[in-house]
Amino acid sequence: MGEPEKRKVGNKELTERGQWSKKVEFLLAMAGNIVGLGNVWRFPYLCFKNGGGAFFIPYILFAVTCGVPLFMLDVCIGQYTKQSPAKFWGRLCPLAEGFGYGSWVVTLYSSIAYNMILAWGLFYLISSLTSTLPWTTCGNHWNTENCVELTSNQTNMILNSTQGNSSISSVIEFWEGRVLNISQGIDILGDLNWEILLCLLASWVACYFCIWKGVKSTGKAVYFTATFPYVMLLLLMLRGLTLPGALTGIKYYLYPKPSRLADSQVWIDAGTQIFFSYSLATGSIAVLGSYNTYKTNSYRDSIWLCVLNSCTSFVAGFVVFSVLGFMAEKLGADIEDIAQPGPGLAFITYPQAVAMMPLPQLWSACFFIMLFLLGLDTQFVGLELIASTAIDIFPSVLRRPYRRELLMFFSCTACFCFQILMTTQSNAQFMAGQMEY
Repeated sequence: MGEPEKRKVGNKELTERGQWSKKVEFLLAMAGNIVGLGNVWRFPYLCFKNGGGAFFIPYILFAVTCGVPLFMLDVCIGQYTKQSPAKFWGRLCPLAEGFGYGSWVVTLYSSIAYNMILAWGLFYLISSLTSTLPWTTCGNHWNTENCVELTSNQTNMILNSTQGNSSISSVIEFWEGRVLNISQGIDILGDLNWEILLCLLASWVACYFCIWKGVKSTGKAVYFTATFPYVMLLLLMLRGLTLPGALTGIKYYLYPKPSRLADSQVWIDAGTQIFFSYSLATGSIAVLGSYNTYKTNSYRDSIWLCVLNSCTSFVAGFVVFSVLGFMAEKLGADIEDIAQPGPGLAFITYPQAVAMMPLPQLWSACFFIMLFLLGLDTQFVGLELIASTAIDIFPSVLRRPYRRELLMFFSCTACFCFQILMTTQSNAQFMAGQMEY
């Protein structure tokens, strides 16, 4: 994209809202936003939990009747008004102006929490670049006397309750004792985890340089951040499907149980997954659409983006459950005892599974690179919503040259400073407990 147009208001030179220089930049940015961590660690578990293949019936029904129309509406409103939600809601319906400000507040809160996941993923990625994966051994300073190492001839279950004794998996001790470094209780603040703090700082620096120039920098960043995770996803899927026991895991993932459709919770989970995965009503979709040209064919783009999102979730299920099937066969356990939702899948189950594979460092690095980039896309689009809202509210101040860069620097710095508390022992425990995406 070329330099944004500028106009004079009195003696002030104001920078106008930019536009995507190419349509592919809009599509990649949108795909990066809606294809996130929930596609990898939430959808496969919901499918397994709610009837396997039968879960696709309510999922597709909600996608067709709610997901695609609302997604299309979000894009079109942003494209038509050329404004952020905090402004266009007041323009379309003054009584509903609070919805726009509400989405801004929610996005700000979630952005602060979301970057902790990036920091954890980055720490695991760095830990993968060692001769021995640190979560496979005991005898480290974070281990206890109850630690049990990951060895090929030892049944080492994920959940302590399935072991029937006080032994704890070394992968759990790495997560709780090294990454979170949890204290005895949430009321005991504890020390800062400096390594996680540095990973958090690196995550915020990456986010800042992806969005500091607006769509000019975002449009270039997404060429890598939105496409490379698919390369990793493909590699992980091919590796997973060649593992012994993979077909057993796929069966658990897809085998239909129609009787589950009588449970209202299955339908609730399908609806919430559509709203969560498609980023509906968060404002981020509308903001990305606001940088489109007026005549962009948003209808066709919206349909294909929704299809891409759902297909990615479907494929991610093969990645996850092929590895879970391999792990279940290796341990002689049931998949029900191994499968976990949210952070438990990403930071406990999957690291334990890759440790049992040949070349574990390679597959661990691939997984956490994918995890980090999936989260990074969603994170910097949320920050773009925060920035564009502030700029639209105070255009005479923030559309002047270099004001956007200063605004984003201040926003990222403030969020990072607030998150320092989250790297303490008690707050890390709280964050991990709350992040069931």
